[in-house]
Amino acid sequence: MDPRILAEFALGRRVLQAVLGDITAERVDAIVNAANSKLAHGGGLAGAIVARGGVVIQEESDRLAPVATGKAVATSAGALPCRWVIHAVGPVWGDGGETPSLRSAVRASLDCAAELGATSIALPAISTGIFGYPKKEGTETIVAEARRWLDRHSDSSLMTARFTAVDELTAGLFADAIRLLATSVPKSGV
Repeated sequence: MDPRILAEFALGRRVLQAVLGDITAERVDAIVNAANSKLAHGGGLAGAIVARGGVVIQEESDRLAPVATGKAVATSAGALPCRWVIHAVGPVWGDGGETPSLRSAVRASLDCAAELGATSIALPAISTGIFGYPKKEGTETIVAEARRWLDRHSDSSLMTARFTAVDELTAGLFADAIRLLATSVPKSGV
């Protein structure tokens, strides 16, 4: 599947994009994996990343685990077209404190990318799969937090943030969240 940009929002020289496509095929510096705290990449997006990128990603993850909810760590990308995989641990819906934890996972991912010197990153809909976070609220939170992070870190290397989903529903919700940015003033976050 060739990636298709569904929406785009410019922040000066920086850009946020909603993309319908396969995150494992994204040609960016770093992709984000929606990980569990054990960094056990058996299924879902994590499984697809290891299947395409190779066992080296799991081996490196094993040395970094466990990772707390709201935090992120990076590994190499193996055979993926990107340079790094950032493993972000989002919240499980119903555990309490979901929105602050999701915001923290997004910030930790972007912090990690900036520390690596990445100029581009692709993020999935963290926690909205098996972890049960409602997709609409999750995609809006992820996009809004990324925008806040970029506003606060004008000196970072990150220039492009792509919100990538393989399914039309989630990619469409990312597009809606980006279009919402064009009509709203950034709010200060926690």
